[in-house]
Amino acid sequence: VIVLGLCPFATLPWQRHAVRLMVSGAIDEAGLLLQLHDELVRLEATDAAELETTLVIVPYLFPSFDDFNQFLDPAEALLEQAGWIGRFQIASFHPHYRFADVADDDPGNLTNRSPYPILHLIREQSIERALEHYPDPDGIPQRNIARMHALEGAELSRLFPYSFRPRQRRHN
Repeated sequence: VIVLGLCPFATLPWQRHAVRLMVSGAIDEAGLLLQLHDELVRLEATDAAELETTLVIVPYLFPSFDDFNQFLDPAEALLEQAGWIGRFQIASFHPHYRFADVADDDPGNLTNRSPYPILHLIREQSIERALEHYPDPDGIPQRNIARMHALEGAELSRLFPYSFRPRQRRHN
């Protein structure tokens, strides 16, 4: 994400050591929801200068992207029940992430692929502050997809060894 510039707001918190990487040991959805709750409480209680954002890495659940995608509903419900809508949001990444109506092997899917399922807990206030000084924030997703399409197969395989298989050429 940082090397390819996919998120123009990721570098500064990473350089400030204000990104928490939390590897979840959860083996079921209920346990993961409890951990998400605890991480959101931690974010809320900690100054953003010290802890800007948290990546909850989920190695033991959700080998299926569809199951992971379904889990986002209870995760969003957690935000709502705790009164965190408008204060935090959850971005999602998965080894088999795919956008709706896009082929599984489309390089654009790589913008949201990761070695493990990840739930990125983000402070909305931080996003709003960053967007104030960023030209054309609405164009970020399309620029990222174009960036992935511009990379060559060998480079994609090197950068995304866990999820990219080059498209097979058709011989006529």
